[in-house]
Amino acid sequence: MKSGTLEDTAPDVEKLVERVRPSVRRESPYVVGAPPEADVKLNQNESPYDLPPALKEEVAERVQEIPLNRYPAEQPERLRARLAERLDLDPAGVIVGNGSNELTYTMGQALMTSGDAVVLPRPMFALYAKVARMNGADLTEVPPREDLTFDTGALVEAIEREQPALVILASPNNPTGRAMPLSEIRAVVEAAPGFVVVDEAYVEFGEEESARTLIGEHPGVILLRTFSKAYGLAGLRVGFLAMRPALGHELMKARLPFMTSRLSEEVALAVLEREDLMSERIAALREATRHLRDGLRAMDGVEVVSSQSNFMLFKPAVENAPALLEHLAEEESVLVRDMSGYPSLEGYLRVCAGTPDENKAFLAALKRAL
Repeated sequence: MKSGTLEDTAPDVEKLVERVRPSVRRESPYVVGAPPEADVKLNQNESPYDLPPALKEEVAERVQEIPLNRYPAEQPERLRARLAERLDLDPAGVIVGNGSNELTYTMGQALMTSGDAVVLPRPMFALYAKVARMNGADLTEVPPREDLTFDTGALVEAIEREQPALVILASPNNPTGRAMPLSEIRAVVEAAPGFVVVDEAYVEFGEEESARTLIGEHPGVILLRTFSKAYGLAGLRVGFLAMRPALGHELMKARLPFMTSRLSEEVALAVLEREDLMSERIAALREATRHLRDGLRAMDGVEVVSSQSNFMLFKPAVENAPALLEHLAEEESVLVRDMSGYPSLEGYLRVCAGTPDENKAFLAALKRAL
């Protein structure tokens, strides 16, 4: 071996790689395959609005008082208490994490073991199925109805048949944008013998009622929420779980310590203090989503899926949707997301709401491309 080089094909390295758990080696890393820079970036369901400069300055002043040489608390207690107050829950039932994705891994550690049955609808955010597979779960994925709404009846049938340790729902759902009425979530919860996780990452944009009320009715219900979407803090990674205190006590045992930074807590608290600003931005993104929907529907041959989120699926009248996506990125500097790899979504692209100028640029670029 030459000095300074590493040979991954060496026999000893290959033998070590084979010692990595097979359930991990079978998976692929979660990577958004898109150029890092573009004039119009509408491919990751982010908010297009950064924090106002004045609010950033306020946060910077707060940070001046933080001793950065000291570990944060295992849980950001002020933020935890504020979230519990908003949800009318005991703070012991709230767990704050380094984004909702990290908390998904925490739930995988705590709620499923090898051979457990797990039921979830498809298509759905791919991380849930990935975590279930890596933990050795016996996964049952229930297809949607033809219009991509949840097939709640089929979900209940699968639950009654499989008796799963864990059911995972997302409402509104990524990538379809479809939401499940509270009455249907309740039917799933009542059929489930174990835990039911309801991902509400996009709940601020939808018309359906939150599943928060079900926590009081059924002890196995867990809500998952994030600051990445409506609150525009994707770059800081703040998410949280909400549940009964006794269950929160147990999940804390699987939670890695010190995963929420002092900076993240300060910014999240500052945002929660600006209800007026957040309400204005959510209303603006709802209006932007309606504008995108109307613009897409006005184009010949473009199929649009109704959404209760800040994004939507659309199916252009082309034979090769990925080629269209590549054209938009390279020739128009517009990023959207290819959903063809998901079951039931061949030929679909996904676009999220941006600023009015970004939305206008996307619609004009797509019209030219078509």
